[in-house]
Amino acid sequence: MSDAPNDRGARRAARAIDALRRGWPFRVEGADGLLDLLAVESARDAALAEFGSHDVLLSGERAVTLKLTNQRVAATPGPVRLANAADSVTAALAIADPALDLANPLKGPFRTVATGGEAAAAAAMTIARHAGLLPAFFVREASGDAETMCTVDDVAALLDPTRLQVAARARLPVEASESAEIVAFRSPEEASDHVALVIGKRDGNPPVVRLHSECLTGDVLGSLKCDCGPQLHAALHAMADAPWGVLLYLRQEGRGIGLVNKLRAYALQDQGYDTVDANLRLGFPVEARDFAIAGRMLALLKIPRIRLMTNNPEKVARLEKEGVEVVERLPLALPTNKYNEHYLATKRDRTGHQL
Repeated sequence: MSDAPNDRGARRAARAIDALRRGWPFRVEGADGLLDLLAVESARDAALAEFGSHDVLLSGERAVTLKLTNQRVAATPGPVRLANAADSVTAALAIADPALDLANPLKGPFRTVATGGEAAAAAAMTIARHAGLLPAFFVREASGDAETMCTVDDVAALLDPTRLQVAARARLPVEASESAEIVAFRSPEEASDHVALVIGKRDGNPPVVRLHSECLTGDVLGSLKCDCGPQLHAALHAMADAPWGVLLYLRQEGRGIGLVNKLRAYALQDQGYDTVDANLRLGFPVEARDFAIAGRMLALLKIPRIRLMTNNPEKVARLEKEGVEVVERLPLALPTNKYNEHYLATKRDRTGHQL
């Protein structure tokens, strides 16, 4: 397990996430400055009045959507701070939440100012995404004592995949294989447990491996808007037909932005935006998943070489970056329907999936 300083740092970052979700202010310290922050989505006007700042910090992606930064910067956008932009939570949500864009088409004019700490601002966006909230904050320079505080390094410690360990394992007969074994993985400060389902009998050959990010709507509810459920079940049956295989089920709903934000993206798709533009309008990167978690899970399972079942070559590259040898990429072809054909075309045309 991680050493004591990392343990303490991860706990501080976990407390900051808890404060963010509860609408409490917290402080983030980076090498170039300290910022006091209050999440827009969970804030209340009474808390804002006590916080005492109407400056708003937005993610670079959301700032690009609102045309608050130029195209040169937009290639790798960083957080943007708007001076005196919102004197109430309602006013801030009108800026931060794209679901309100149609009702509030005219925004600004805004005056952008220095963030006061680029590293701290970037860490705040990571914390917001990890908490499943909109990446938007009321912000001020650090003032007085902070009840909750973490550093940029603390956030990195919390998200460090080497903190992940095997928590439990058991036999789990499933439809595709009655001899399957389930293995759960957990890190000390995290609420989400990742799991692996091992199908078949391990031998000396690389297993068929599928990285599957959690999708409540597709995996459980049978949503037709995506292909996640059919992919999951097709992968399990393909593993059962192979000598052996491993499903890595990653708790990274909505490509890493969380369930609520994924549903917000669905609402934007109903307005005509594709899955890429919907994520960007929300203020998130197109791809926010952490594939280092999958690499760590494979290392704990002592699986260095795999046959990866994916239509996404980027997954191959990301796993190889984590030290996993991908000896073969196996495509997964499934029929489309009228609800997901545009989604799959977007994956093909804009995110490099080979469909």
